[in-house]
Amino acid sequence: MDTDAENTSNEISTEKLAADLRALVADTEELLRATAGQAGEKAAAARERMQASLARSKQRLLEAERALEDKAGQAARALEEYVHENPWRALGIAAFAGFVLGALVNRR
Repeated sequence: MDTDAENTSNEISTEKLAADLRALVADTEELLRATAGQAGEKAAAARERMQASLARSKQRLLEAERALEDKAGQAARALEEYVHENPWRALGIAAFAGFVLGALVNRR
């Protein structure tokens, strides 16, 4: 059970990392556009460093998104396999979840 909790925590951390990287990429792109007219060696050097960092961040973001897609695919395959191996148990779980959801909705 601890492994499932760790996997869920890792997936949430990966999703958070991907969201943070997307925000960083967007902010950096906006900053680069805003400073495009700035002259000087220091500004040009800073823009070059930011562009290099942006390229690395975009690559990491793509890798994180691929990892999330792989994990989601693995989870879907595992769920499908479980349902095929245990159809009655899966039906019982689904019925119970529907009952609980219905009870929660009717409480309002």
